[in-house]
Amino acid sequence: MDTIACLSHRSATAIAAYRAGRPIGAGRLLDDALRLAPLLPAGRHVLNVCSDRYRFAVGFIACLITGRVSLLPSTHTPEVIAHLAKFAPDAVCLSDDPGCDIALPQFLFPDEDPRAAHADATHADAAHAGAAHAGTLTAGGSQGAARHAGMNFEVPMIPAQQLAAIVFTSGSTGTPLPYEKTWGPLARCVLAGAQRLSVLDGRSHVLVGTVPAQHMYGFESSLLLALLSGNAFCAERPFYPADVASTLDAMPRPRVLVTTPVHLRTLLASQVPLPAVELVISATAPLTRELAVEVESRYKTCLLEIYGSTETGQIALRRSAQTDAWRLWPGVTLSAADAQTFAHGGHVQQRTHMCDVIEILNQYEFLLHGRTADMVNVAGKRSSFGFLNAQLHAIPGVRDGAFFFSNDRSGATGVARLAAMVVAPGMSAAALTEQLRQRIDPAFLPRPLMLVDQLPRNATGKLPQQALQRLAERQSHRGDAGGER
Repeated sequence: MDTIACLSHRSATAIAAYRAGRPIGAGRLLDDALRLAPLLPAGRHVLNVCSDRYRFAVGFIACLITGRVSLLPSTHTPEVIAHLAKFAPDAVCLSDDPGCDIALPQFLFPDEDPRAAHADATHADAAHAGAAHAGTLTAGGSQGAARHAGMNFEVPMIPAQQLAAIVFTSGSTGTPLPYEKTWGPLARCVLAGAQRLSVLDGRSHVLVGTVPAQHMYGFESSLLLALLSGNAFCAERPFYPADVASTLDAMPRPRVLVTTPVHLRTLLASQVPLPAVELVISATAPLTRELAVEVESRYKTCLLEIYGSTETGQIALRRSAQTDAWRLWPGVTLSAADAQTFAHGGHVQQRTHMCDVIEILNQYEFLLHGRTADMVNVAGKRSSFGFLNAQLHAIPGVRDGAFFFSNDRSGATGVARLAAMVVAPGMSAAALTEQLRQRIDPAFLPRPLMLVDQLPRNATGKLPQQALQRLAERQSHRGDAGGER
């Protein structure tokens, strides 16, 4: 039977994580997961909402070795949870927050073993504890374990065909949809990424993520990347620029920042200096060449951008400051049919439709021209939300903003109208509209343009359409359209 280890670290003392600045060995991580596993409630599906990335990892591994399935929606709104409860009636919520109000049966992450709380990557007893538990598991015959030569450290082996997780689309264009992820393709996808990201050079890289582990990108790139490549992850998820800087500073080099374009724009605008960071990884939305160049120049680093989807996982990479072309993961190919593009091969087991406008350059490379759903047709003219948003963000003084089709059908035509929400303190809607008039065709000027304090982005920087529409409705009801023209 084809199996893949749930950890790739070669010894119990190899550092797998950092928490509050302290290293945690792979033996301790495995021991904590094996201690949690028999405590989990009955039922196959677990909604893991632990905000501490270390506890999330412990919960995920505990689910893996007991055959449970981790449910990973990117948001936890009441609507999403209600949908999840219907999808998996046996689901239980694993949380590290005693005040968690998610409407599912709750299981609070247990208090830590006092002995383990004082252990770190140098404690020899981590190896014995991990091996003892792994040996017990192996005796049960459920998985098997890999014993590393010369080390009393056994790592459970997970069948490649085992269903490991069900991830959900972000809902940015509608209702979140589920996609099953079996362990083999999931692990192979991440390992292919590790090679392309050059984090298999023998050094222990530390991954610091501003994105949650529950989102597909954060799941793959801030957690699984560390577990499966022998590197380490940071348990904290810093949000504000000063927190990102201090968290990075507390980690040893080489450091990797796993983040998004929204976070990068905020970091640059804050002028907060960052400690040396060897690599910046970005995903969830395409970067502009200008932003990528500024990041590399300001922080003296290399920025690599990942392309993928919930359906396929990550499938391509580019160095955005140097090229517009994306290079595919080994074995993955693209094909075009009926004005659509499909991915298949490699870790992508089924021929999968890509919801983007893609120009295939050759067997290995392609250009991305925006999402299929992003195409905008107004008065016989065509543009894209990606282009319009880029022009909006290029206006000096604009901190954030997005074009969208408003559901307000109260106008004379009774059809959805192109609108925009903008965060631009000190600027008027009229001034912004005039700036846009210099950059885009007048047919695409937003009507209305709404000034807001903050856009309803989720933890990965995406804008779910339902949240955007709700905010637009509130603005409209308040009569605060901010300069409808």
